[in-house]
Amino acid sequence: MSNKPTVRKCVLAYSGGLDTSIIVPWLRNNYGCEVICFCANLGQADELQGLEEKALASGASKCYVEDLRAEFLTDFVFPTMQAGAIYEREYLLGTSMARPLIAKRLVEIAELEGADAVAHGATGKGNDQVRFELTVMALNPHLRIIAPWREWDIRGRKDALDYAAEYNVPVKATAERIYSQDRNLWHLSNEGGPLEDPWNEPPADMFEWTTAPEDAPDEPEYVEIYFRRGIPERINGVARGPVGLLEELNALGAKHGIGRVDIVENRLVGMKSRGVYETPGGTILYKAHAALEQLCLDRDTLHYKQQVGLRYAELVYNGQWFSPLREALDAFVQSTEKNLTGTVRLKLYKGNVILAGRKSPYSLYREDYVTFDEDDVYNQADAEGFIRLFGLPLKVAAMLKVEGKGVSDYESTDFSDFKRD
Repeated sequence: MSNKPTVRKCVLAYSGGLDTSIIVPWLRNNYGCEVICFCANLGQADELQGLEEKALASGASKCYVEDLRAEFLTDFVFPTMQAGAIYEREYLLGTSMARPLIAKRLVEIAELEGADAVAHGATGKGNDQVRFELTVMALNPHLRIIAPWREWDIRGRKDALDYAAEYNVPVKATAERIYSQDRNLWHLSNEGGPLEDPWNEPPADMFEWTTAPEDAPDEPEYVEIYFRRGIPERINGVARGPVGLLEELNALGAKHGIGRVDIVENRLVGMKSRGVYETPGGTILYKAHAALEQLCLDRDTLHYKQQVGLRYAELVYNGQWFSPLREALDAFVQSTEKNLTGTVRLKLYKGNVILAGRKSPYSLYREDYVTFDEDDVYNQADAEGFIRLFGLPLKVAAMLKVEGKGVSDYESTDFSDFKRD
């Protein structure tokens, strides 16, 4: 055992994947501490099978496996969707939203168990280390944080596989199929392996969730989603709880090849990385929610909300969920949702989500104002005065040019005859 600072009991954010599996024996070997594992069920499906037994066999004294799917959707996913937060135009933040929830519960279990430390399996190159640790710092600054990837001699996936073999820890990853994956109810992500070359097309067998768009059904399928105050509540008229609703949309989206994204993104730590994401139900929800906003939000609010969405996405991506700014922006977002009630109809077809209709009792759209037929509510002659006033700055600037008084002439102009009133 090395000369590490004394740690009595550590709670590990445990997924059962390659990295966290080998961290259990590593913590015991290097810190001599009791290890308690915690795994949040966020929709990993069969990845949770046998997880407790595996953790105990690896040397953990206890393993918590808790179903946090409803909390994940209602407290993290839906607020982010309502904000219209999309990182760098395409990423719907599936991993980014999950980490603060996992870390929040990690802190709570550490306090419950009287632990003096928490640990995570995020690498020193990635964003997750920031997301975990900022949450711990915000919620319990007294807990020691252990990040093995920043301490140990393991330098890559191959070394990690060797360590797992040495301590008889069963893992899913192999030297041949060596993607770094994250799965939850919102998305499935892949990084590493052949994806590290941006020129390589993602291998077909990498996609574990969605049908390839070219293999999707040749007939489109329609779906109607009802929102109340910006929260999705019904599919095709049938009420669904948050988990059931997203599971149904995931099945529909996956069937029609919806939600695949291949992005080279800017990590917070300064490097670019390539990720391939599958977000079938989430892609449908974002499209539907945005369509309802177009109908129910006034111009200034909608345009300003687009700016808020960009900043909101950065905060979520950077792990600043429990920051005063994110909470303040969320208060603004929730104010914009009060009239976001209505139904959106979408057509799903070969990887595309096509808007087919929307309606709301709070719609600001007036057919009698925009019709090209004869109407009695809009005097088209009124537009002339509006255009004259709106274009006045452009007209004045053009007149200066005609008179030879461009910006470059400013310094040579004699202003001595101009007097102030």
